[in-house]
Amino acid sequence: MSDLEKRKERLMNWDQIKGNWKQMTGSIKQNWGKLTDDEIQQAEGNYDQLVGKIQERYGIEKDEAQKQVDDFAARH
Repeated sequence: MSDLEKRKERLMNWDQIKGNWKQMTGSIKQNWGKLTDDEIQQAEGNYDQLVGKIQERYGIEKDEAQKQVDDFAARH
């Protein structure tokens, strides 16, 4: 799968998560338990903000945080 196809798939998955953000917060909290409710609420479905908060809270590289969020989006 090309990078463009991966990006397009990610955006389609993320649109669904963003549209159901309030329902997804429990799954997000379960997946990234170190994130506070306030941090999850602040992200409000914004992909980049969620990636940044995961990166900060877990002390991981941006690429790894993006991979985790992409994997999460693909499962949901």
